[in-house]
Amino acid sequence: MQAPLIIGAGLAGCAAAITLARSGTPPLILERSAETGDAICGGFLSWRSLDALERLGIDRSALGAADVSQVRLFAGKHTATAALPHTAKGVSRRHLDTLMQARAVTAGATLDRGVAVRAFDGGKLRLADGGELKPATLFLATGKHDLRGLARDTPSLADPTIGLRTRIPAAPGLARLVRGAIELHLFDRGYVGMMLQEDGSANLCLAVRRSRMRAEGDPAALLAAIGHEIPALGDRLAYGSGAIDAIANVPYGWRALAAPLAAWRLGDQAAVIPSLAGEGMGIALASGIAAANAWVAGASADTFQRGLAAQTRAPVARARMLRDLAEHRAGARLLLAATAAIPGAAGLAATLTRITHRPIDVTAAAQHI
Repeated sequence: MQAPLIIGAGLAGCAAAITLARSGTPPLILERSAETGDAICGGFLSWRSLDALERLGIDRSALGAADVSQVRLFAGKHTATAALPHTAKGVSRRHLDTLMQARAVTAGATLDRGVAVRAFDGGKLRLADGGELKPATLFLATGKHDLRGLARDTPSLADPTIGLRTRIPAAPGLARLVRGAIELHLFDRGYVGMMLQEDGSANLCLAVRRSRMRAEGDPAALLAAIGHEIPALGDRLAYGSGAIDAIANVPYGWRALAAPLAAWRLGDQAAVIPSLAGEGMGIALASGIAAANAWVAGASADTFQRGLAAQTRAPVARARMLRDLAEHRAGARLLLAATAAIPGAAGLAATLTRITHRPIDVTAAAQHI
């Protein structure tokens, strides 16, 4: 039997690779990057994601990550704090992806780095070096980057979202401000997520509508403007920041409802949950594990995709609702007021936006997408 082929050595691809290798069918992983870097967003590991990582052989102690037990909301000069249902962790994608890739190789997968796949055409993968591959089974785990010939059918939006990421260097004062929490700074037409990572630096991920970005001019000017609007964010940005990475037109709320070309879509190629929910890595892990198990069980890619679409429907819809509130001043004030006034409200919202880590229910897949 020809080995399954996985494009992408991020969380989703490695979760699938580990699961396949354990089943006795070690896959080939193609990764375009010669070295492991940081993804644009990601870094928050929920309690369910931590459990999934341990089942994959990644011990929590190996993460060296910062514990996260609270969520803090900021809007203008106002703030509200609430406890998470269980302890989460903040970890850099570079560190976590490195651990996952090593675990996949140890399990038996082959990782081929520096291989760029340009397109999928006529059942064949066309590589940047001119080569071609015709995989019998293809798992697509390219994150937010689409592959020509297998691009996501995302709608055109009048005011799409841009994703930005930067790193605030480690400092004792920064640690005192952010330690123990995932922070959400809400502003007009966007929000910032921030938390400490294993090296003491703070990962800052920002989702902003294009209209707001154009109004400010460029990412640096945008950060300065919202740092002025939200004094607590300005206090954190005062510690400096590194290069700002960006990705355009992030299709938050999109889900793959089927797999007509028989490619198994994983992670952001399957469902793009609004980032303020902090469940992008949860979906990556859950989809990779579930896809590999479904393939081993003999399910088709289309059956799996419909099942995953049903499983992600509710958490993605709830996260979209929260995001719609957070992006407007009145909605942001409502979220802060509810967090402060209703014990457990923030914890309930966090629970309701998690994906369940369970085998795909393929029997009812087509009825609930």
